[in-house]
Amino acid sequence: MDKLLKRTHYCGQLTESSIGQTVTVNGWVSKSRSLGQGLIFADIRDRSGIVQVVFGDGTPEEIIAKAASLRSEYSVGITGTVREREAKNDKLATGSIEIVASDLSIYSESETPPIYIKDDDNVSGDLRLKYRYLDLRKPMMQNAMAVRNKMYHVIRDYFYENGFIEVETPIMCKPTPEGARDYLVPSRVNPGKFYALPQSPQQFKQLLMIGGFDRYMQIAKCFRDEDLRADRQPEFTQIDIEMSYVDQEDIIAMQEGFLKKFFKEMKGIDIQTPLPRLTWDEAMNRYGSDKPDLRFGFELHDLHDAVKDCSFSVFTDALKDGGKVMGIDLTDCSSRFSRKDIDKMTESIKTYGAKGMVWLRMEKDEIKSSVSKFFDQQQLAEIAKVFDAKENDLILIVSGKKEVVWSSLGFLRRDIAGKLGLLDTEKFALLWVVDFPMFEWSEEEQRYMAMHHPFTSPKKEHIHYMESGELDKVYADAYDIVINGYEAGGGSIRIHDSGLQKKIFEVLRLSEEDIQNRFGFFIDAFKYGAPPHGGLAYGLDRLAMLVLGTDDIRQVIAFPKNQNAQCVMSEAPTTVNTQDLDILSIQVKKTED
Repeated sequence: MDKLLKRTHYCGQLTESSIGQTVTVNGWVSKSRSLGQGLIFADIRDRSGIVQVVFGDGTPEEIIAKAASLRSEYSVGITGTVREREAKNDKLATGSIEIVASDLSIYSESETPPIYIKDDDNVSGDLRLKYRYLDLRKPMMQNAMAVRNKMYHVIRDYFYENGFIEVETPIMCKPTPEGARDYLVPSRVNPGKFYALPQSPQQFKQLLMIGGFDRYMQIAKCFRDEDLRADRQPEFTQIDIEMSYVDQEDIIAMQEGFLKKFFKEMKGIDIQTPLPRLTWDEAMNRYGSDKPDLRFGFELHDLHDAVKDCSFSVFTDALKDGGKVMGIDLTDCSSRFSRKDIDKMTESIKTYGAKGMVWLRMEKDEIKSSVSKFFDQQQLAEIAKVFDAKENDLILIVSGKKEVVWSSLGFLRRDIAGKLGLLDTEKFALLWVVDFPMFEWSEEEQRYMAMHHPFTSPKKEHIHYMESGELDKVYADAYDIVINGYEAGGGSIRIHDSGLQKKIFEVLRLSEEDIQNRFGFFIDAFKYGAPPHGGLAYGLDRLAMLVLGTDDIRQVIAFPKNQNAQCVMSEAPTTVNTQDLDILSIQVKKTED
């Protein structure tokens, strides 16, 4: 191996003020080109950028000969003198200077890379992940990791300044299934028993409040064995926070201070506080989502009064069954969407349970509709009046169970906004969604489940509804911070009264045995003076997505899993040999697909 040339500068640090200096850079050859007659140019890249190196006048002949062997992705060190470039490159930060090489060390050679080391390589996601160590050399990935690094500093600085103590909680925990599935870890020294990887540090951070730490924070690794999508990974990072002797207003005020600092430091944006708030009911009825994107309009409108006496049975039957008829108005968009486009929209919402969709086109002298034979022009005008619709507007209407209507229109409004170019990644719309339902009915379990988790406190004024069995009327002191249609974080005031906690478990139909098996150690701690407390957790990866303007979480994680929860680079998860399984007292059962 050639001698090590000790770096004096990163490539991207060199400027016109460096002219005349002797410098040493280390990095990879981005590209190399020989112009003949002993003149060779090479672009050298490190995490800070690219600089051009010249092997020619002023370079020893033996170094020029050595430079002739350079190929893409060779790892090299170069010493030379910085000079002004004759042909400047305005697209390059270092485009006004170059290094005239006097020494060259080739640390290691490279085969032809299986992917291009450039941002617009246009290769498949799995190929990028298979060669992630090469993918990480790309400027966009280097930038993403630098952004994460800066985020860690901003996060810790703010919470340290505000009296929070960072405490590491266990990675190997007791399985307490309630919600997503746990990743299980077998114990060798306790045959037949298992740890679980934490879905969050929830119980431990509450125990820290009982332990007297008052203000806790942690940048924590969490794990959930659930189906993946663009903004979700099985292994993710949380900014975890808990506070004692506080109410919801205290926590929101503390977080708004953090968000103000975060966006100022990360994006140079001054967000206005206090942030707007919507109750869960308002969010669902106005936007069809509990994480509404407020960068654009297209609010939902309820058509109950306009269609309750119509002759269209699809609408009237939905209302009789306790459902809803709602719609959105796409302003000045009728001419932008063809009948074929609307048919595609109709198909897309069937995945949310919708059976169909009705449309109205606002034309100059009439209103055209997919249900014109059931409505005259006056009736259609009454519907359009609900939206205050104008010429060239397109109205889309969905009917059915309220959950189906909400989710269908909630999806449509954001999907259409994307098609219309309204999702500006440099615009940030933040809001709090508060007052979530405490419980939600599970068809699969045939019982009520906790919408957040069973340690969330119901609103005091709603506790009596649990006594009467009116669980759909019970709302929680729970709150989510929503940014551009993403749930960036969520939290709640916790239950600190053991009697109330027992009531919640009873509502969830957990037996005394279940309670002790799952949460015994946790519940026991509440016998010893638990303070009123609450907290919140942010998805750090999602915050990074928002800062970087991407909707793919894999772009902001160094070594993510693919859509099948696989690491295609290391081939994890993988099979384990029989001897190792025997040590763990585990037998694998083969099942047919």
